[in-house]
Amino acid sequence: MTISISSAFDSGNIRVLSIRDTSEQVRAELEIVKDRQSDFYQWFHFRVAGVAGREVELAITNCGTSAYPDGWPGYKARVSEDRETWTQAETSYANGTLTIRLSPDVNAVWVAYFAPYSMERHHDLIAWAACQPGVEHRELGVTLDGQPLDLLTLGEGPKKVWLYARQHPGESMAEWWMEGALERLCDEEDSVARLLRRQATFHIVPNMNPDGSRRGHLRTNAVGVNLNREWHEPSMERSPEVFLVRGAMEETGVDFAMDVHGDEAIAAVFLAGFEGIAGLTERQLGLYNRFRDTLALRTPDFQTERGYPLSAAGKANLSMSTNQIAQRFGAVAMTLEMPFKDNDDLPDAEFGWSPARSMQLAKDCLSVLAEMIGEI
Repeated sequence: MTISISSAFDSGNIRVLSIRDTSEQVRAELEIVKDRQSDFYQWFHFRVAGVAGREVELAITNCGTSAYPDGWPGYKARVSEDRETWTQAETSYANGTLTIRLSPDVNAVWVAYFAPYSMERHHDLIAWAACQPGVEHRELGVTLDGQPLDLLTLGEGPKKVWLYARQHPGESMAEWWMEGALERLCDEEDSVARLLRRQATFHIVPNMNPDGSRRGHLRTNAVGVNLNREWHEPSMERSPEVFLVRGAMEETGVDFAMDVHGDEAIAAVFLAGFEGIAGLTERQLGLYNRFRDTLALRTPDFQTERGYPLSAAGKANLSMSTNQIAQRFGAVAMTLEMPFKDNDDLPDAEFGWSPARSMQLAKDCLSVLAEMIGEI
């Protein structure tokens, strides 16, 4: 049977350099393709076919110059035979090459940087949520590739809560988080959801970067723009996604905002705040710290020891959404980061950090928000 490796599908990304088929094994040398009009690359997603019962070695040779080389040591690729269940593959990293070893039972197997969240699943999520009682769907506009930018609104309370994810499209765990959040918020029998919907109005953007998601990008939109460096001065020409979402925020105001991401290198879940903004208030910082510390008590999948360095006073980068929103609206804003690797404090040898854990974390975040929503 002919061995083939392909990525011509939603979020696919790989370039085949060579395939060598011997009696002992199938070995392929591969490269990750850069985001269009950008030097960023790290996301991969491809299918290997014709390999049932074979020993397969996949060598991705350009990892040493990827966007985040520190993301490779200790990392394990995700693999699936049914595109539903994604497990960790035997993976090693040395001299700039990531080597993935498989022994598939079926002829076609999918390999990815993290469990993908396809645009088809995104549309299914939007369609399902829009049919739930009390949920309003609005198309904010279209992206540079002509895809819709979706906003879901629910709740009738006075507090204005914004949840948005996947500014960086390769961070697919962020939309799995969104699915978990919507699942809980739309559950009419969930007391946390009922309290939150009574006290707050939620504005939810499950995918800020549809173009990058479909194109198989790590970090940028259709024209190579990092959306999380556009919040100070977005434009319809470069960053319509940010322009449209920030415009909708201006219409509603923002009391609480969470920007959901994934981190390549740090094997932990953590929050990043807005400590360096010029307009920082004790109230904002106190509520942010309370959310962070309470979440650490509620779930062992979150911790406070590892994360990003704090910005010095008055030195916040206002092109980033959390800083911009905290400064512009006086909001309690935060960036949630989940790992591509695993939570080293509570590792799962089979699945690593996973869609299920991302979804559960969303529900835990909402529980913490419910405890303090009246004070935000």
